[in-house]
Amino acid sequence: MLNRRTLRIKVMQALYAYEQAIGSDYSLALDRISDAFQPDLNSMVPQDKRLLQGQQKMADATFREWHTAHVAGKPADIEKSDDKDVQDAVDDAVRYYQKQAQKETVFFMNQMLNATESIHDQYLHLLNLPAALLQVIEEEKSREARRFTASTDVLDTTRLERNPVLQKLAANKQLQEQTIRRTLQWAGENEMEALRLAWRNEMRNDEELRSYLAGESKIEGAATDYAAEQEILKYIYKTFVFKGTALAARLEEDDLNWEENRSIVKNLVVKTLKMLDEAADENLELLSLSANWKEDKEFAETLYKQTLAEDANYEALISGAVQNWDVERVALLDKIILKMALCEMHLFRSIPVKVTINEYIEISKLYSTPKSKQFINGILDKLAQDLMASGAIRKSGRGLLDNQ
Repeated sequence: MLNRRTLRIKVMQALYAYEQAIGSDYSLALDRISDAFQPDLNSMVPQDKRLLQGQQKMADATFREWHTAHVAGKPADIEKSDDKDVQDAVDDAVRYYQKQAQKETVFFMNQMLNATESIHDQYLHLLNLPAALLQVIEEEKSREARRFTASTDVLDTTRLERNPVLQKLAANKQLQEQTIRRTLQWAGENEMEALRLAWRNEMRNDEELRSYLAGESKIEGAATDYAAEQEILKYIYKTFVFKGTALAARLEEDDLNWEENRSIVKNLVVKTLKMLDEAADENLELLSLSANWKEDKEFAETLYKQTLAEDANYEALISGAVQNWDVERVALLDKIILKMALCEMHLFRSIPVKVTINEYIEISKLYSTPKSKQFINGILDKLAQDLMASGAIRKSGRGLLDNQ
């Protein structure tokens, strides 16, 4: 199921994407100033190019000054220009930048939430894989029947086709309803072709699967015949979907977040197969993405919004904690991780400080540079001690654990 580390990673990715977008918006705002002072080639009046260049430089410098103060969270008390054209260009650039920043904030938060919720769609999509596999097998049978009147190499897949666990999965009412409503069936030609290739090149030649189909032995770990039917489906998923096979590569190609989502989806799929015991019927309730999605969603939204809202304050804290190092030289991803950690320490009183620090150290190991974990550990440890001593960070309940 979904865990808080995954949510933190989703927030981190959203903030990183936001920073990249806002950097582009800044450049585009400067482009607007440049465009405002380009000579009008259609004008009948001669253009003073030197004057236009001077106005552009003045507007450019004024906007940059405003932006520096804005990012630092300081009042932008910039003197108005006496040149109306210059002031109009600056005002236009500021309005454009602020409007785009507002749009980016909402866009990337929604994208983050959609990316998180899509994990459940991927889970449901993969529950439809066995039924799609039977479709592929039926196609192969028809193809083989057309090519051969009799062949010793034709694989008897009857046992898999009659697999009671597979049949229960296909008959599950909730899966059927959600598949139709959210269009989660295996229908795309590209993914069906990937499944066909997986069957021809990998699955049908697999010794474990061939032994199962031949009825020669039970799958390891199966205590009963029914358990063997459960285990073969788990084996197919674990071997051909969640490992580095051609089908897994296709899933990763279709979903940019597959690598980080895979363990969650795998856990959901395997647990579902375990739930499909002999007593299970078509009304079996499938697993949810989260035990409390409302609470998890609120955590992610709050962490995202407040990290952005307090960006200037956290930048100042990091700058003060970095010794003999210009904060501008700190990697963007490291700064985002540090700011998120500071935000979490301040806002979420029930999360112990040590838990927060350890979580972001682990995230830095996965996503940042090899030396980032030591840097982040040192900065957060120093800031946490200072902020707790000053009372800026206050914990309660479970958050008081291990904070001494």
